Amino acid sequence: MIFDEFSIKTLIRPVPDFPQPGVIFRDITPLFQSPKALRMVADSLIQRYVEADFTHIGALDARGFLIGSILAYELNKPLVLFRKQGKLPADVLSQAYCTEYGEAHLEIHADSLCEGDSVLLFDDLIATGGTLLAAAQLVRRMRASIHEAAAIIDLPELGGSQKLQDIGIPTFTLTAFALSDADQLRPRRDLEEPLCQ
Repeated sequence: MIFDEFSIKTLIRPVPDFPQPGVIFRDITPLFQSPKALRMVADSLIQRYVEADFTHIGALDARGFLIGSILAYELNKPLVLFRKQGKLPADVLSQAYCTEYGEAHLEIHADSLCEGDSVLLFDDLIATGGTLLAAAQLVRRMRASIHEAAAIIDLPELGGSQKLQDIGIPTFTLTAFALSDADQLRPRRDLEEPLCQ
């Protein structure tokens, strides 16, 4: 299936003033309600990475789990979960980071990676880069390396992709939004499933 960026962008819903005033939240749940759009996103990422040389998929809590698990399955790679603080049951490594909204902690099971492993990090969105930078620090603390940081959406004006690139981590996203892009796109009917039959 050929990737159609405009169609994907129309299914990413802008939610103004969420979770706080002045923020436009990019909601990907409509994309998951369209089997055609989900397949388009997954297939595009699978094609990019099918012959890439890395050992693990690192999916970030929580929306990164949705596509990360599909990639791990289709590419036959182990899936490593980066979770919010207090969600993992065994011994963990933890890393503090700053978000657009304050400070948070990201954790990984201490036995998830080994020296020599190479990780494709995946999240739904790159904004300020805080979560992906924390995941990268955890990967490096385990003496593994980062193949690339990938996401569906980039918000380049917030600088996250540039911060990752500045520390030697390549980035890849399927689409990007300017901060001024509010609700200029309208959903395409051919990608939507009927609500009722």
